[in-house]
Amino acid sequence: MALQLHVEAVAASYGARVVFTDVSVELKHGETLVVSGANGSGKSTFLRLLAGLQRPERGGIAYGYGGQTYGPREALSLIGWVAPDLMLYRELSALENLRFFAAVRGITRSDAELLALLERVGLPGRGHDRLAAYSSGMTQRLRYAYALLHQPPVLLLDEPTVTLDERGSAVVASIIAAQREHGISVIATNDPRELRYADLLLQLGG
Repeated sequence: MALQLHVEAVAASYGARVVFTDVSVELKHGETLVVSGANGSGKSTFLRLLAGLQRPERGGIAYGYGGQTYGPREALSLIGWVAPDLMLYRELSALENLRFFAAVRGITRSDAELLALLERVGLPGRGHDRLAAYSSGMTQRLRYAYALLHQPPVLLLDEPTVTLDERGSAVVASIIAAQREHGISVIATNDPRELRYADLLLQLGG
């Protein structure tokens, strides 16, 4: 099913500080939007609005999918989320983390499927290791496995290659490319190398 994202005249602020105003963009199935700008320009805030984790001060955000229209909070089941502050359970193994989050989402995945997903993100043979033994880059890879658990049509990536080495960045590139078949991606980054993913570029902060 084709998916579209409509953002119309959205504004966000924290108290008296205006982050951005009158941001509008439309994204169609198969496209990737890159949100760029300096630190503090509102990139992460914009993604949080799209994910329904924060409400806009004004303006509207809507997802069109399967002939219906959803607000961000109604679209949670459509969204996969990767961000540096996404917390996982360090006392559990990677496999146990994925089992838990699959149960929370109400989806059924066999251990074989979960291990295959770990292999896809570059963690073969590490499913039974506790996260306490993971490096920051390995933890970031696991965040991608978490985001892809339910094959989401919307993939929101905040600083997608932070802490990743060259191989990890290649994994991210393959995930973004594959997402074009499933729906859309929105990437928040200040890394100029990641502008290459953009079909559309939204520059915040001037």
